[in-house]
Amino acid sequence: MTVPYKMKFGVFMAPFHRPGENPTLALERDLELIQYLDTLGFDEAYIGEHHSAGWETIASPELFMATAAERTRHIRLGSGVVSLPYHHPYMVANRFVQLDHLTRGRVILGVGPGALASDALMLGIKPENQRAMMDEALGVIIRLMTENDPITYKSDWFELNEAVIQLRPFQSPAIPVAVASVESPAGVSLAGKHGASVLSLSVPRDTIRRTSLKELWDIAEETAAEHGKTMHRQDWGIVMGVHLADTRKEAIEQIREGSARLVTEYFGRTLGNPVPDVPRDQIVDYMVDNNQWIVGTPDDAIAGIERLQEISGGFGKFMIRVEDWAPMHQINRSYELLARYVMPKFQSSVMGIETSNQWATDRKDALQANRYAGLKAATDTYDASRSRS
Repeated sequence: MTVPYKMKFGVFMAPFHRPGENPTLALERDLELIQYLDTLGFDEAYIGEHHSAGWETIASPELFMATAAERTRHIRLGSGVVSLPYHHPYMVANRFVQLDHLTRGRVILGVGPGALASDALMLGIKPENQRAMMDEALGVIIRLMTENDPITYKSDWFELNEAVIQLRPFQSPAIPVAVASVESPAGVSLAGKHGASVLSLSVPRDTIRRTSLKELWDIAEETAAEHGKTMHRQDWGIVMGVHLADTRKEAIEQIREGSARLVTEYFGRTLGNPVPDVPRDQIVDYMVDNNQWIVGTPDDAIAGIERLQEISGGFGKFMIRVEDWAPMHQINRSYELLARYVMPKFQSSVMGIETSNQWATDRKDALQANRYAGLKAATDTYDASRSRS
């Protein structure tokens, strides 16, 4: 198993907000969370693109990222993801290069084929064509960001005539690209073909084929080799729902109702996805028992991430899927516990502190003897000087 010296931590924000609440306030709450994560030292935040079904209400990740960039200092901002079949690739390249300059290089271009069938229907896109369209668009976007010569390209759904983007990426040699992957090999294959990183989403929308994380990574590496590219495990991100509290019981009870609402009302009733065949109030227990979510204490999170490292063969980024399943103060507390007690275990930031503590503990008797010897010598010297006077 390969464990990176410093694992990166971040969030994947769809976001999920139950229909009926004030959408303006929901967007503001999402922005405030990104600000808070920036102060906690999280590395990355990915923002989704969705256009229908009522729960995932960010239509333009670029607009949200631009606003978040003004409120943050360090955290990198990625699209999670731009649905490439919905856009002309020239416009995607232009928007993200401009955003790369505005953020001074804090941008990641996350891409996917589009997750919601309702989005594709409204745009007149056939679902069976989406992955091929994404592949075609991504190849052109990468060329636009990395080549200086004008590009002419004719497709059955877009066209370029001697196209050049005026701004070059702020980052060198180009903006990092990440491809979303669920359980089918399609996402990792495209990532390998284009030399992009992979974002593996833990809760699947695709139930046609089930493939293990190790198998998916092998496919990515094999495809990359076929196209003269190289995959890097340290750039591989795995996304999972996480909620922490001071005790496991507290964590589970805090999200018991909210998590059941998300799974049954959105993924089940709205999208028509399969849901766990258990009573509603046991959904959180089922998801935890089946390693779909990590819910518990910081120690549970550490164990869960280590388990993922083992079954995947190693990855470099752990991404928490943002869930609106508890009051905001409990959600913020969960992220605080992650930053204080989980992230340091995978970033070597407490290694020297723990080594120093153990060194002093092992030598406490000798160090105390030296301390008392020093105090006695000082006292003896003082007493001797007083007696001479």
